[in-house]
Amino acid sequence: MSHNKDDAGKAAPPVSVLFVCLGNICRSPMAEAVFRSLIYSKPQIAKVDSAGTGAYHAGADPDPRTMATLESNGIKDYSHAARVVKLHDFADFDYILAMDRENLGNLQRLKEQWVKNGGGEGKSKVMLFGDFGGHGGEEVIDPYYGARNGFDIAHEQMVRFSNGFIKEVLREEVHA
Repeated sequence: MSHNKDDAGKAAPPVSVLFVCLGNICRSPMAEAVFRSLIYSKPQIAKVDSAGTGAYHAGADPDPRTMATLESNGIKDYSHAARVVKLHDFADFDYILAMDRENLGNLQRLKEQWVKNGGGEGKSKVMLFGDFGGHGGEEVIDPYYGARNGFDIAHEQMVRFSNGFIKEVLREEVHA
């Protein structure tokens, strides 16, 4: 589905994206930073943020290895304080993109709670970020307990998935 034009040929409203992992200090902030670096001049994107399904690190800065990976790939101006997914995120974001199936399941349960509490269906499409990676359903393994190369692998995925999202949703080629 392209968000460049609606059915009447008018410019479609800008898209908002929320990236989600467990603690919001490794994968989802990396996804947010990479995505922001690729869409900085695209008016089709209204809002970008990241959050976690767990409150383990709420208020904390991203993991130093996340920041080092971003910096070594030219992203030097990113800052973020970890936060937890809120129920109103389902009304505020067009796309809520999970890093893995466990977090996808958590998000689906939260969205059900939002609907049960009278929030309506919300506008968000809750899905795996890896659905945009060209391999269908690819997960980003949590690098938190692993070696530094896990962060490099996650970064490669974030770039590939972000480019896939831009190509599929915005119908644009990315030259990064």
